Amino acid sequence: MTADEAKWLPKSAFDEHHAPAREIIDKCVHCGFCLPVCPTYILWGQEMDSPRGRIYLMKMASEGTAEMSETWISHFDACLGCLACMTACPSGVHFGKLIEATRTQIERHYNRPLAEKVHRQLIFSMFTSQARLRLLRWPLRFYQASGLQNLLRWSGILTLFSKRMASMEALLPSLEPREPLAETTMALGDKRKRVGLLLGCVQRAFLSQINSASARVLAAEGFEVIAPVQQPCCGALLMHGGEEVGAQDLARRTIDVFERANVEYIVSNAAGCGSAVKEYGHLLRDDPQYADRARQFSLKCRDISEVLTEFRLRSECKPINARVALHDSCHLQHAQGVRAQPRELLSQIPGVEVLEIPESAVCCGSAGIYNLLQPHAAGELGDRKANLIAALQPSVVVTGNPGCLFQLQAALQRAQCGVPVLHTIQLLDASIRGVPLDSL
Repeated sequence: MTADEAKWLPKSAFDEHHAPAREIIDKCVHCGFCLPVCPTYILWGQEMDSPRGRIYLMKMASEGTAEMSETWISHFDACLGCLACMTACPSGVHFGKLIEATRTQIERHYNRPLAEKVHRQLIFSMFTSQARLRLLRWPLRFYQASGLQNLLRWSGILTLFSKRMASMEALLPSLEPREPLAETTMALGDKRKRVGLLLGCVQRAFLSQINSASARVLAAEGFEVIAPVQQPCCGALLMHGGEEVGAQDLARRTIDVFERANVEYIVSNAAGCGSAVKEYGHLLRDDPQYADRARQFSLKCRDISEVLTEFRLRSECKPINARVALHDSCHLQHAQGVRAQPRELLSQIPGVEVLEIPESAVCCGSAGIYNLLQPHAAGELGDRKANLIAALQPSVVVTGNPGCLFQLQAALQRAQCGVPVLHTIQLLDASIRGVPLDSL
């Protein structure tokens, strides 16, 4: 083809830098196995809000037959990035790489409305900064302790003022005093490994008890736990939201910190963070200084349930008589392929009856910051999940991701189902220490 002939061909809507890979797009045979597990297709039944529909939109854009219009972009903004389609796909289409590449192209080339741009940047800047989150705790604790929260929720004034603000406020957990965590927790008994613990941004600020429980369990199982104070945000929210440059910067800083810590594994207890750090090799593939280091870093990354089942529990677990509904986080079961391990851990606790939640492959609506950006759809999915859980009549719900924990707490409260929601590791920690469930 000559240059003159080529200039008449439609121009791709994507630039050449990390565009959605055509070889992945072409893997999709549009079989439809993804449809029953896609949350937005379940809600709306629209082809373009299904994985195969979105892949078709990517193909059109890459061929220059579709533009990055508001309508085109809305189908990608509506995607939760839950990756249930990847688990269901018989052709092995890596939708995760496609959706992240597409979102990066969107953020690079589409000028969002000012209000939406400000809202997104506020969320990204707040939830990726430990300093800002620590400052936010003080007014939020006063808001709860003063009774103002109960008053505003009872009055419904927040919903009248801003439905988006009301949806964000509904996710706020009860803010307990932060539990201190030493930078080094020594192994009990014979030492097995030296591991680094990813603390998570929101989790460090609002759910410190999960990190404390994680360190206690790991130490009881013979792991020396290093929790570097200097660790930054891992960049998961930015990576999944199309903010590639910011995610790369945080990934480099995270690698630097844990390399200095000289650990054999990097352990995560937040599924979104865990899926992100396992993809550092792909995120930094073009960086000559970090590409190989990132691949080596990712090879060390494990969810806490993976580490504990790989080495097998040696602690004596004391009975907890409870009906436990286990919610599989999407970024744990689909992105990381970790599903059996949490069940194996729970099976070690005498008295626990594990309840399987119907539609376990379908997202609860949390999906990183999806419930902050798309609160209506997230609310529908949360309510759907809460109704399925309530029908099981569990004593407690456990999950492996803080975002799911917030989402399920809010949805169960709307369903008037007062079941507590905990991290899986909290239940295991209570069993090892012999602490009653109602004290958590």
